[in-house]
Amino acid sequence: MKEELSILIKAQYPLIYLVTPEEERAEQAIAALAQAKPQRRVFVWTMTHGTLELGQPRGNTHHSTVSPQMALQSAIRERDPALFVFKDLHPFLDSPEVVRWLRDAIASFKGTEKAIILMSPVQQIPIELEKDVIVLDFPLPTLCDLDQVLADHVGSSLRRTSPDTCEKLVKAALGLTLDEAEKVYRKAKVTAGQLTEAEVNIVLSEKKQLIRRNGILEFMEIDETLDMVGGLEELKHWLCQRSNAFSERAREYGLPQPKGMLILGVPGCGKSLIAKTTSRLWGLPLLRLDMGRVYDGSTVGRSEANLRNALKTAESISPAILFIDEMDKAFAGGAGSSDSDGGTSSRIFGSFLTWLQEKTSSVFVMATANRVERLPGEFLRKGRFDEIFFVDLPNKEERQQIFEIHLSKRRREIERFDIEQLANVCDGFSGAEIEQAIIAAMYEAFAQGREFTQLDIIAASRATLPLSKTMTEQVSALRDWARQRARPAAASVAEYQRLEF
Repeated sequence: MKEELSILIKAQYPLIYLVTPEEERAEQAIAALAQAKPQRRVFVWTMTHGTLELGQPRGNTHHSTVSPQMALQSAIRERDPALFVFKDLHPFLDSPEVVRWLRDAIASFKGTEKAIILMSPVQQIPIELEKDVIVLDFPLPTLCDLDQVLADHVGSSLRRTSPDTCEKLVKAALGLTLDEAEKVYRKAKVTAGQLTEAEVNIVLSEKKQLIRRNGILEFMEIDETLDMVGGLEELKHWLCQRSNAFSERAREYGLPQPKGMLILGVPGCGKSLIAKTTSRLWGLPLLRLDMGRVYDGSTVGRSEANLRNALKTAESISPAILFIDEMDKAFAGGAGSSDSDGGTSSRIFGSFLTWLQEKTSSVFVMATANRVERLPGEFLRKGRFDEIFFVDLPNKEERQQIFEIHLSKRRREIERFDIEQLANVCDGFSGAEIEQAIIAAMYEAFAQGREFTQLDIIAASRATLPLSKTMTEQVSALRDWARQRARPAAASVAEYQRLEF
């Protein structure tokens, strides 16, 4: 980015929009670029102190340039080569007068060594300036920057810290600003007195705060392991093969980073659970993208900005898993929404598709869906996801595993239950329906003041009408679609298809 900014300044681009929350670090980068020939003076404008030359005491105030209009007039009058940094001008870009002065400044800067740099954490560009402005994102600190911060702010404690721990501390801080990294390293030092591998969790807690402040992404805490998922052996095998896919060893081997996977299937059969347990298997943070929070009708373009910010946040803390549950509902209206919401859904859908196709960051997208006919066809073409898996209703062996898992979670000794009989009784049940049958049996026994038994579970199962019977047509249609278009998650079905082929 610094090279791009340097080129734009040398090429006499008059208006540059720098999107960043890190004012001090961006100022230092601009000051360094201003030293290149021809040297330029650097002026910084804020609505509190007016226009001051960089390096002057921050307590000074130039009252005659406090208003943006007067500051822009001052920039136009300046004869020497200079860079004018305007901090947080975006609230004033609704003013026709400010926009007009900006356009006058752009016209007067042609052929000169002067440029205006708008610095703000929010990108807000009026239509009048769209053809004149160049937008740059100021990147977050690199591993080298964070390594230097760790050395500067931890000091002597670092000598007693192993190189592996230092590397983990630095990588854990990826995605934080320089100021955030400084604070969290100091917090870790104060908390423990000496930095150890355990203090990596303190650094990761700051990332959770970053996600919480975003408001659209949710940092999910995962306790379940892959062993808590019954069946789906083919899907588990695929995930285990890629458990080290984001490591340097994989890059040296020549493997590309995995993009993501789409899990289709019958509701209640473990799609969301498998997505959550993958986070534990791969040792990556799990971020849930809530599409309901993305849509915001308060301001034109706000929804699209929400999605961009959420994806940017996910990329900033990569490697990570981005979980989108029930994607069929989130993007069902994306193909044609001009009549219902002015095209907002279509634009969000297009933006997400482009990001999914072009992303180079280590963000693995795990998406689930129940109604494949509601998904736009663009999602299903090869290249969007590495694989599309279909999760069907569990067979007898898988139902036995599910019963064993849920009974073991609630009772230490499960030998008194006939698992095979329970699996036969619950033919056509999903994993979620099996769990609810056990819970219903427990409630019945608890109300009578006794331990629940095999007969309680059978009675609860008989009283349940599974989704496979209430939605027979929908389940059959989904199976027919997936038979030739998706990879089965169950090992038995996958092996049968391979033999058939």
